[in-house]
Amino acid sequence: MHQLSITLSLLGLLVGLHRGGEGIGIERTNTGVITVRNGQTWGSWSNPEMCPLGTYATGFSLKVEPKQGAGDDAALNGIALRCTSSFHSLGSYVSYATVRSDTGSWGKWTRNRWCRAGHLVAFQMQVEGFQYVGDDTAANNIRFKCSTGEVLEGDGTSWGSWGSWSPTCTGKGICGIETKVELPQGVGDDTALNDVRFFCCR
Repeated sequence: MHQLSITLSLLGLLVGLHRGGEGIGIERTNTGVITVRNGQTWGSWSNPEMCPLGTYATGFSLKVEPKQGAGDDAALNGIALRCTSSFHSLGSYVSYATVRSDTGSWGKWTRNRWCRAGHLVAFQMQVEGFQYVGDDTAANNIRFKCSTGEVLEGDGTSWGSWGSWSPTCTGKGICGIETKVELPQGVGDDTALNDVRFFCCR
């Protein structure tokens, strides 16, 4: 009976890990999700990815395809969170974990942007609306707000407009990510990353 109880407990933990926010250990039991309203609609949601226990997102990097001129632009393709422990200061990011959900196929990763102190707690996206017969790019750039109030803007592209800020995480800050990405369309119009939501941990 004791062995059965241990087995069931482990099974419950694994189910929680698969759901990406429910029952993922002592530090990940109280999670919420923050979203924005201006994400685009193409693609599908991928699996969530969480920072390791004891760490939170304190920085980020973007995967960006530069402007293609007469070619098909996909703009923002991916977002990577840089996760560190809750005790850090500027210049001490020698060791960090990286988590990212699905990404598009194009572009290169930009420089890391770091909070001077605290954690990422809210975000804002720059998104291009439907272009009808034009070239759709969907998400183009992102800004994060640190728990100190500092705002970090990514090195994305310039199409579209900034939407409203997401709600602010309760607790320490952002600890996970889930992206909505459109697969390559072949001869069609590629948009890559369309939307994102972030998990918050206490």
